[in-house]
Amino acid sequence: MAYVLLWGSAFNAARVIALEWSPLWALLIRFGAVVPLLWLVVRLRAAPLPLGTDRWRVAVMGAFGMGGYLACAWVASAHVPSGLVALLAAASPLFVAMGARLLGQRMAPMAWAGLGLGWVGVATLGLLRSADGLEAAEAWGIGTALLGALLQAVGVLAFAPARDRVDPWATNFVQSIVATLVLAVLVALWGGPMPSRATPAALGALAYVSLLVGMVGYALFFTVIRRFGAANAAALQLMAPPVAALIGWALLGERLAWGDLLGGAITLAGLLLMFRAR
Repeated sequence: MAYVLLWGSAFNAARVIALEWSPLWALLIRFGAVVPLLWLVVRLRAAPLPLGTDRWRVAVMGAFGMGGYLACAWVASAHVPSGLVALLAAASPLFVAMGARLLGQRMAPMAWAGLGLGWVGVATLGLLRSADGLEAAEAWGIGTALLGALLQAVGVLAFAPARDRVDPWATNFVQSIVATLVLAVLVALWGGPMPSRATPAALGALAYVSLLVGMVGYALFFTVIRRFGAANAAALQLMAPPVAALIGWALLGERLAWGDLLGGAITLAGLLLMFRAR
């Protein structure tokens, strides 16, 4: 339960920060705070760093699946509700399945059905939003969130062959270093002025995503994978969009249109079919 709550609420915290600060600057500060803490954990555990080709696979995951994905998700959070960002981010397994198929992996008929149903849900959401009058900022937010899901899928596909050979904490450490470098470049290009002040809410949200989500959330993620397997851990993440939507409604006053709920339900049903097929 704590695992699902942390992953879902991370989108709400990002929304609070993105409405006040430049999302790219906030992410750079977030990674800058987490990297030294992860270094201490790696040193205390004497965890071996990735070697050989695994090092490059972890680096690609850090650049695309962590830095690029979170940059897109946080930028999108400034334009659309956090529950919608969480839903669009959950489309990442659809991109992963498509990429795996292009790489030659076979898919069961149920997986094909789930993939198709998932994309029908995303299309339903987009079309119904457009029918209600999609503003430029909303369109930008939706497109950016989907781009983040695609980038995460690229990172996952590159990292997948190394997942059983590397230490998870050392992997998180290296990925965070690479993500920090990516965010530094993005900030230099599009970050705007450095934040000069912040409300207690923004500071609290930043501390939450840095310490609880960035550290404890990943620790719980590794525990869930070890106890229940990677597929079940990923399936549990499908609960993140409803959690984010509920918290956004209760605490942030966010509202989702009926088309968002319909498209989200269809997409999540398709993802569940894919995981059952695995």
